Amino acid sequence: MPSPDQYIPGVCNIGPAEIRRRMVSGWVGLTATLALAGTLFYFENPPIWRLLLFFPAFTAATGFLQGLYHFCLGFGRKGLFNFGEVGKTDTVTQAEFRAADQKKAMKILVESAIVGVGVAVGTYFMPADY
Repeated sequence: MPSPDQYIPGVCNIGPAEIRRRMVSGWVGLTATLALAGTLFYFENPPIWRLLLFFPAFTAATGFLQGLYHFCLGFGRKGLFNFGEVGKTDTVTQAEFRAADQKKAMKILVESAIVGVGVAVGTYFMPADY
């Protein structure tokens, strides 16, 4: 696991304060996913509505993965990093470092989308009368 106290291109671009923020967003997304799923099943909505679970599940996965990887995908795409006060960023100036960060950001985005699709499609096929 990367050290959360220094920038490592393509590996770690956020420190402890930013990591906490990403984990909180993961928990919020998970809570929203469970609440929406519970609501959809409780009111016996048609299965097609369960595909909406993609959005909060994607949000949850994005938050948790960023926290676990110590890497903000938004910062990675923009060429930024932050190991200090939340809201203040530094710029990545070397092109090869920016490329490594953009690759890692895309990996997190794809993994989050896979989780979102998996949750949405998985619940789509769940019987309502479990």
